[in-house]
Amino acid sequence: MNEDVLSLVRAKTEVSRREFVMTSLVAGFALAVQPVTAQTITTDTNGLVAGEIKIPVSDGEIPAYRAMPATGKSFPVILVVQEIFGVHEHIKDLCRRFAKLGHMAIAPELYARQGDVSQIKDVGEIISKVVSRVPDAQVMTDLDAAVKYAKQSGKGNTSKLAITGYCWGGRVVWLYAAHNPKLKAGAAWYGRLMPTESSPRNSLQPQHPIDIAQSLRVPVLGLYAGQDRGIPLSSVEEMRAALKKGKSKSEIIVYPNAQHGFYADYRPSYNKEAATDAFGKMREWFRRHGAV
Repeated sequence: MNEDVLSLVRAKTEVSRREFVMTSLVAGFALAVQPVTAQTITTDTNGLVAGEIKIPVSDGEIPAYRAMPATGKSFPVILVVQEIFGVHEHIKDLCRRFAKLGHMAIAPELYARQGDVSQIKDVGEIISKVVSRVPDAQVMTDLDAAVKYAKQSGKGNTSKLAITGYCWGGRVVWLYAAHNPKLKAGAAWYGRLMPTESSPRNSLQPQHPIDIAQSLRVPVLGLYAGQDRGIPLSSVEEMRAALKKGKSKSEIIVYPNAQHGFYADYRPSYNKEAATDAFGKMREWFRRHGAV
């Protein structure tokens, strides 16, 4: 290979690297959620293989967190989709919780190309500078890549594939369930269901869960909060009605006294009673639909 060709290869490689703002995961919690509360749950890694991995994607690699039992194989695979704060410590802990239950849990950093939100204190700035620039199509293919990684690892059983996501990730769960018919089940935690003035349909996010509700085939359990200021109950009821017209047998549960983020134990919005009940219902949902 001559020097001119080598120079072109090097230049192309450098451009590709620059496209990925994040090449590794952040440590700790995002600045926007600090200080974390005293009730924050920390799950240990005893009996687990847990830590950062790299997932090959079409244009390079994205960082992800993976946790699974230290012994055995053919673990049911669960994709864990981040909140708007990225794959920070809470999402990593969720992966460890699922691993303790026998899953291979993978949380890919889905903002890797657009920016590192962990160092941004203002939520509005996180949305405008990073989240609004993340194409849904990119998210779908990155999640596909995570499934492929799990299968090729020789440890994950992708015939028992589930997905769960929180806040921003809750919306993604609905969309990925429409995208990947091989999913056994999904659980969407307080994800936005329809466009709003601040989050309209656009070229990067052309659809919302309400748009795919009737055509959905994968069963998704929606877990929502009655006191959610950002997701009115009217939109939840509209989604329920649309789901009933389809064949997915998806369901939505509303916790009347809970707020948005009621599962986030590191935040003041945490509602232990609702969180515990919802987690149990999610586990039963996965069992019922063959994802465990």
